Amino acid sequence: MGSNHSGVSEFILVGLQLSAEMEVSLFWIFSLFYIFSLLANGMIFGLICLDPRLHTPMYFFLSHLAIIDVSYASNNVPKMLANLVNQKRTISFVPCVMQTFLYLGFAATECLILVAMSYDRFVAICHPLQYSVIMSWRVCMVLAGTSWSCGFTLSLVHAILLLWLPFCGPRKVNHVFCEILSVLKLACADTWINQVVILAACMFVLVGPLCLMLVSYMCILWAILKIPSKEGRIKAFSTCSSHLCVVGLFFGVAMVVYMVPGSNQREELEKILSLFHSLFNPMLNPLIYSLRNAQVKASLYRILQKKPI
Repeated sequence: MGSNHSGVSEFILVGLQLSAEMEVSLFWIFSLFYIFSLLANGMIFGLICLDPRLHTPMYFFLSHLAIIDVSYASNNVPKMLANLVNQKRTISFVPCVMQTFLYLGFAATECLILVAMSYDRFVAICHPLQYSVIMSWRVCMVLAGTSWSCGFTLSLVHAILLLWLPFCGPRKVNHVFCEILSVLKLACADTWINQVVILAACMFVLVGPLCLMLVSYMCILWAILKIPSKEGRIKAFSTCSSHLCVVGLFFGVAMVVYMVPGSNQREELEKILSLFHSLFNPMLNPLIYSLRNAQVKASLYRILQKKPI
């Protein structure tokens, strides 16, 4: 495999290149954000499991999103926090590839889960009478299983191609974690195959899903505008607004990082955007869904008041 003929046994993560005082401050700030992300997503997942009122397709997919966000953050953030207070910022070759594999796997899976959530909202608003038939539990399980399997299959392809590359020169990864584009820059061989596969994967998990979601939400908007009552239109749109916020944040950042041509001047910006994906996005998702969702807030209130579910 690639690691057998690689001259590099470990990499050095450059990080954000800030002063020592600033890095210590960021350590505490990011630690609080990370803890909040774990607690908030754990709360969402717990509420969905405990409250039978939330045992619906929409919350089924939301529970998967919470699992992904916790895993997504836990893959990158602990190592990043350790590097903020540690001058030895090395990571071995195999753990680096594993971090890349998990990062890409969870990211691709989240893209596809968001597509499944948009399809659920499309059926709920455009075909309400057939909703329970179309969005059966079997269909939900198939959509979720397909999302996870496709996401990690694509990630496995990236990891295998990365393992086959020789690394014999510089060891400094100019990023806060082993992000695939930053690692590829250190390879001692032509990486055009890797670049083509990354572009193809972006088309499959970013451009394709985004186009599907745009079409679905155009149909949803058209259906909402045909609802006669103002209250009905507001209620219908409120069920989609949270998902639209999450989609805009996630897909917007991902497409800037992976589909806009890069340059040396953009490397620091890409670090911040990737940090947003790994730390802030998992923290914002439960806030968006809980603060804008009456059912989640009502479920939390019942549990806090120790009322029977």
